[in-house]
Amino acid sequence: MSGNRPWQELLSWPDLSWPLVYRVFCRNLLLFRKTWMANIMFNFVEPIIYLWALGFGLGVYVNKIHGLPYINFLAPALVASSSMFATTYEMTYGSFTRMAVQKIFQSMVATPVSMDDVVLGEILYGTFKGTLYGIVFLTVLAAFGLVRSGWALLAPVPVALMAAEFSILSMIWTSIAPGFDSFEYFFTLLITPMFFLSGVFFPLETLPAGVRLLAWFMPLYHAVEAVRPLILGTAASSVWGHLAWLAALVLLTLRIPLVMVKHRLIK
Repeated sequence: MSGNRPWQELLSWPDLSWPLVYRVFCRNLLLFRKTWMANIMFNFVEPIIYLWALGFGLGVYVNKIHGLPYINFLAPALVASSSMFATTYEMTYGSFTRMAVQKIFQSMVATPVSMDDVVLGEILYGTFKGTLYGIVFLTVLAAFGLVRSGWALLAPVPVALMAAEFSILSMIWTSIAPGFDSFEYFFTLLITPMFFLSGVFFPLETLPAGVRLLAWFMPLYHAVEAVRPLILGTAASSVWGHLAWLAALVLLTLRIPLVMVKHRLIK
């Protein structure tokens, strides 16, 4: 590795080989195939619990929001939030296990695979899992008759962009995590506030202006604002703005975990 400082490496071109990135992704996918049925079945059960408890249960006591029954307001946002949690769990606990416990990262870089290939392969895998679980949740909504438009077929696009960003953010935290306990801070200080302040459970119009501004910088907020109109059939030009914001955020932050993981393992 060169003697460049981390901030200098952020501006340099990564050491990537896309065929090798794909092989890293396939390596994780092969392991996932061994437990895919248990994982998928759990993610069918989880949305049903959410829908019954919050939509059909709590929703009885909640007035219509923007002219919608609460279940119709809530359900599309849960597609995005379930993807967020699936991605972050995989890219924190899962990636840390592969990196610090099983030493998989170190084993792979002993081959022609570079560390950049390894980290980007991990990010692609986290994006895949988050998108898959979002699609599972969307399938459940369709079974409950909560999908109102064929535009819902495009909902995986904002979900995938959001999952990619949370893969990046999670890998950044994983690169500085001293142990598994530190992930509690990540979920408590970052993921949980996003879950409650990104318009999943209620519109943000009633919150103070400062909180609304904070929510605007949250990836989950933009995913929710893109997924909800697609599922409800009220898609407007604003969806493109949310997609553009998510794509730009992914491009701006993608290089960071590649550099940070490399420096952690060398250190």
